[in-house]
Amino acid sequence: MFASKTIATHLARGVLGLGSLVAGSVMAEGHPWVALALLPVAVVALRGCPMCWTVGLVQTVHARLRGHGAGGACRDGRCANSS
Repeated sequence: MFASKTIATHLARGVLGLGSLVAGSVMAEGHPWVALALLPVAVVALRGCPMCWTVGLVQTVHARLRGHGAGGACRDGRCANSS
């Protein structure tokens, strides 16, 4: 649900989202409108909150360790639900 196709993509979204949160926090006092504009960037990049991003990272790593893509176990045009 929250997983990305690759770990690198997920980490890049995390850097963008967390960077936007940090930049917004630093700029909040001097430039409140810029800080407010960075908030939607962070929410979209993290797909919600930082905890949602963390859950997605765990799902992405778990899928990779099992040898599946983030979307499931589809190979050769056939999809199987593996529990």
